[in-house]
Amino acid sequence: MSICYLNGELLPLATARISVLDRGFIFGDGVYEVIPIFDDRPFRLDEHLTRLARSLDAIALPNPHTIPQWRALVSAVVTANPPSEISLYIQVTRGPAPRNHAAPIDPTPTVFAMVSPLTSTPAPLPVATITLADIRWARCDIKAVSLLPNVMFRSAAQAAGAYEALLIRDGWLTEGAASNVFVIADGRIKTPPHSCYILPGVTRDVLVTALKGSADEVLETAISKDELLAADEVWLTSSTRDLVPVASIDGCALGAAAPGPVFRRVTSHYTQYKRAMLVTVAPLNARQRISRPSA
Repeated sequence: MSICYLNGELLPLATARISVLDRGFIFGDGVYEVIPIFDDRPFRLDEHLTRLARSLDAIALPNPHTIPQWRALVSAVVTANPPSEISLYIQVTRGPAPRNHAAPIDPTPTVFAMVSPLTSTPAPLPVATITLADIRWARCDIKAVSLLPNVMFRSAAQAAGAYEALLIRDGWLTEGAASNVFVIADGRIKTPPHSCYILPGVTRDVLVTALKGSADEVLETAISKDELLAADEVWLTSSTRDLVPVASIDGCALGAAAPGPVFRRVTSHYTQYKRAMLVTVAPLNARQRISRPSA
């Protein structure tokens, strides 16, 4: 049975409980992060914690921990579980309060973290996708726990026999339901730029950085639906699956419906870049302790 963290305690996941008045449960009032862990080494931990802090700032919820406290929390949860390739899920909500749309002035946040086996890349590759209208709100850059639209998108993709939904807003590609999107068009690797309609993906940003200055440098630019459908290659990126090639969109094959030459070249480069980065990360220290913030 896996061990989780809940409000200062490590306990079996099956016994963890929160109040039914928790605003995360009632309103989806909270944010989250998912961090891949390899051999007790968290990948891009600082970037994930920075994005978590940005999400908390965006919803005006004070960060319940400092960076050292977050690091100790991550270490405690990971080392309390058997060593393996896992993802760490962190969620912070505004905590329990009487049901009222207006947020409490002095909230007591609920802080929760758990581990899950790192989901492998879907097989067989590459994957089928569909396009759907991006009907979400205008703050998709916040990694909020209120993911009902994304659930609906992924369910629609599954019902259509596809792996992912590619989202189109006013004729322009934004992202996948749970991924960022890259396309090969006009001989260039392109991805939509950061905006309030797109989650700033950590893997997306790592790939952009890894390819900067190379012949495969990524152009961050708006991509129309027509350009997406006419692309030579399309890839998805996420923290738990790295790079995933797309075989078809809306039932129409892309190229030979196989991983393209640019994808194979970039994947090899990305894998080496990621391995080199992980070597520089010290394994988590099991002797670190969680220090709870002072009142």
